[in-house]
Amino acid sequence: MNYDAIVIGAGAIGGSIAFELASRGLKVIRVGETKRTNAASKAAGAMNGCFGEITSGLISSDYGRLKVDMDIQSKNEWKTWSERLSEASGIHDNLLTAKGTHVILNSAGMAEVDTVNYEAIEKTLQNYNEPYEDIPASDLPWIKANDLVRPMQALYIPEENAVNSHLLLEKLDAAFLGKGGEIINENAAEILTEADVATGVKLTDGTLISADNVVIAAGVHSLDLLDAYPEVKKRIPPMFAGYGVSILARLKPGHQVPDSVIRTPNRAFACGLHCVPREKDLLYIGATNILSESPRKNALISDVQFLLGCALDQLHLDLNDAEVEAIQVGNRPIPADGYPLIGQCHFKGLWLATGTYRDGLHQSPLLAAYMADKIQGRRPEMNLDVFTPIRKPLPGLSREDTVNETVKQMFATGYEFRWDIKPYWLPLLDKGMTGFYADLIESLHPSYTPPPELVAFSYLHRSMYDRLAEYYEAWS
Repeated sequence: MNYDAIVIGAGAIGGSIAFELASRGLKVIRVGETKRTNAASKAAGAMNGCFGEITSGLISSDYGRLKVDMDIQSKNEWKTWSERLSEASGIHDNLLTAKGTHVILNSAGMAEVDTVNYEAIEKTLQNYNEPYEDIPASDLPWIKANDLVRPMQALYIPEENAVNSHLLLEKLDAAFLGKGGEIINENAAEILTEADVATGVKLTDGTLISADNVVIAAGVHSLDLLDAYPEVKKRIPPMFAGYGVSILARLKPGHQVPDSVIRTPNRAFACGLHCVPREKDLLYIGATNILSESPRKNALISDVQFLLGCALDQLHLDLNDAEVEAIQVGNRPIPADGYPLIGQCHFKGLWLATGTYRDGLHQSPLLAAYMADKIQGRRPEMNLDVFTPIRKPLPGLSREDTVNETVKQMFATGYEFRWDIKPYWLPLLDKGMTGFYADLIESLHPSYTPPPELVAFSYLHRSMYDRLAEYYEAWS
């Protein structure tokens, strides 16, 4: 079996790339289990947001600002993309589940994190001339928060919406098949190469498939397929699993979900707390993003308890009477420097499209067009060459700012858990953590510095530390 392209991965990015290539007349086969257990796309809130995701750290570097530009470009493509999927799939159910996004600043976290990121969102909205409006906290729709963590400020972004991730994946499957593509419900086990050329894949059942191009878009599992090429793999930023829990809650009769997305600014190494309407009485609730040594299959009771507690306190006290319809687990792909892995990977015809952290589903239309252009030898509309997979660590915050940010985020986590720390302990904790994290970063490498979340979690997980150190050594 010979194809123009094999796409490995059944998530939003893999499905979108396969559909785009097939739409351009290429003979394409997509491999990967369609049940998508614990995949990021299936468990996603699917917020088509870019400004709501802004943090002060993200917009402090050229690479972070490029990610923002990617998000904005993607936002502008979703209307046409949705129409294309409906036409090709024959499924005309509306993908959109929410109209607009309310961003709330409440008293649940820490001013140096939450307020700073809220102000960064507003400043970026102004810089890009994106329409928004300030909303008095007392006029917020739907919210019924605990007075201890009540909203203090809010803004409404009318063009930041959300889609139904389950319906999106269904449409991608059908649209791809409608364009003549083929799907094999089997995972890839090995990339096949001859000399410096990728020639195909071997599946877990032993099937061999040959193609002129192989696109790896398997999320957090993508780099596992390069284990047979250690000299190549060690020069690619290692990826870690950002384990997240989301809950689908069925509200009791007479209670309706909000019309918009409601969220807090991103905080404490995680997504902001957010809820997204799915049906008239079905609500998606999410927030968590916990770095793990390997992908998780099941949710921890502590994480479910924390998420539900935050939702009850900060969103709506009456959620106490809602029914838990599903607990979803997803694993986001997070590279060592925090930036995506997009482009050709050492071998001619081998391509990577992963490492998108929280942005993959939202950016999938843009990434599909970008990868298809690259494969066909065209010039893409946006230049993303800096995110080539084989690269030195891309810089973000300075080393000093990274240490300070890590400490602040750890404090913010404590405040959201409502810790009760005596005032005289705070400077001692600050000094101790500052010195500790500074020493940890210095021990990793004299100049390369990981993002704050990897600093914190590489202390907790030795294998993360070792993988970072090996990658830094490869570029020293």
